[in-house]
Amino acid sequence: MSMSLYDFSIPVLCRGLTNLSAILDKAAAHAAAKKFDTIVLVQSRLYPDMFPLSRQIQIACDTAKGAAARLAGIENPKHEDTETTLADLKQRVAKTLDFVKSISADKMRDSENRAIELKFPSRTLRFTGRAYLTDFVLPNFYFHESMVYALLRNNGVEIGKDDFLGAIP
Repeated sequence: MSMSLYDFSIPVLCRGLTNLSAILDKAAAHAAAKKFDTIVLVQSRLYPDMFPLSRQIQIACDTAKGAAARLAGIENPKHEDTETTLADLKQRVAKTLDFVKSISADKMRDSENRAIELKFPSRTLRFTGRAYLTDFVLPNFYFHESMVYALLRNNGVEIGKDDFLGAIP
């Protein structure tokens, strides 16, 4: 059986986004039970020079939708970074998940060797589709998803490894 980049990207990103949504639900329930404003969680950081929870979620979402779009050879939808509440962030995750789910295996056919270029203020990165997924997308996505988990756990939200992994088929 042959595996495609679709198999290693879209289902993986969908699972991660689904799990992210579920831990945001647990975060909201935790704040309600402990009677504190969820803005505390949204703005939380592990260290002053790192991004807050809100930005970690935005980057995880941007990584997932960017990967789906670039590997499918279509335009990457723009999501404004305006979320200020857990509910806003959960909506961002849902919107991203809907987009990622819309990408079919057919749209990603032959994406392994597709040229992908990412421009940043200080450098430009060039990849094949395969290298983009394995060397940039998956590590970046999991890093930011892990930071969300760590920030919530650090703030007392009762989540564990099973919440991060989600349902294992």
